Amino acid sequence: MLRDTSVAGAVRFAFTDRHGGVSAAPYDELNLGGHVGDDPAAVRRNREVLATGIGLPSDAVTYMNQVHGNAVAVVDGPWSGPAPEVDALVTTEPDRALAVLVADCVPVLLADPEAGVIAVAHAGRPGLAAGVVPAAISAMRDLGARKLVARVGPAVCGRCYEVPEAMRADVAAVVPEAWAVTRQGTPALDVPAGVVAQLRAAGAAVDTVATCTIEDPHSYSYRRDGVTGRFAGVAWMSQA
Repeated sequence: MLRDTSVAGAVRFAFTDRHGGVSAAPYDELNLGGHVGDDPAAVRRNREVLATGIGLPSDAVTYMNQVHGNAVAVVDGPWSGPAPEVDALVTTEPDRALAVLVADCVPVLLADPEAGVIAVAHAGRPGLAAGVVPAAISAMRDLGARKLVARVGPAVCGRCYEVPEAMRADVAAVVPEAWAVTRQGTPALDVPAGVVAQLRAAGAAVDTVATCTIEDPHSYSYRRDGVTGRFAGVAWMSQA
């Protein structure tokens, strides 16, 4: 269920795979996305499995309604209504996990363990170009973060993400490091490389999980499978 886990002070980072849940095909097994057509009861149970796996109650894991933008929400407890339409979450609350859902987009986990600030961001092609990662970092700094560490999770790699030439040019005009070529020599985007460049430009110490979701059978991949589930990147802090 959990993979690529890491620790930074009191902060914990983890990514899930697609195993250990209750969803039936084509969402098998640990689909955490409630917007992809899966049985809502199965999604709720899978989210309970994740919460138990990281040692927190279900209502202590916060999700967002991701829309491929650059808006950020500050989290101080469970949502009082529907999750907001944002692509990054930030909190200073201990024992409050933040989750980002993906199936080819880049899950970004951030923290300043000394300041006690964590964040997660959903960086697909539109979010990369719109600056969701710098926006999340700005929100963290507003809450006192200074020395940042980042974990970049499984995502589609530049060798597999073919795009039209004009799309590559548009994104590379904003984030040059995202310019890429597929194995076949066609235009492509390397969104993880673009995210890493933005993180490093902001002074973050970056650790990257070099797993391509299209190539990895343990990951959900929308570009590979079409109808499929979503896995999560999760960040949380223990009580001091």
